Amino acid sequence: MSGKPPSNALVPLTKPKPPALTGGKKPANPLQLVSDELHLANRDEVRSRLPDILGKALARIWIDPEFHRDFSTSPQKTLEEHGVFLPDTMIIEFQKPESDRPRIVVYEKKPHSKFKMRIFYLQLVMMAGR
Repeated sequence: MSGKPPSNALVPLTKPKPPALTGGKKPANPLQLVSDELHLANRDEVRSRLPDILGKALARIWIDPEFHRDFSTSPQKTLEEHGVFLPDTMIIEFQKPESDRPRIVVYEKKPHSKFKMRIFYLQLVMMAGR
């Protein structure tokens, strides 16, 4: 008999893996954005997987000046250099690079259009509590 009591759940639950890790492997380097190359194919994949990856990128921007410089100059190229590939319709802007609270905004731009639609954005927010 195992040490776990039997579950009373009607539907068995499995612990989900964070979307930033692929292939079930943990990255050897904690500053690594993904463990294997990740090719996102559409808006739904970008919405579900990219926020965690960009969250790691924002955290790394705080502690790695070289990564900050590269990302602020060319966010998509920097992501590709770290194994994250976006669909051609996606655009990433790094706003407020010299601020304490930089923002990363992800847009989708349809081919042959001037307009871009914001998909989501991430920004570091400082909060204090007691």
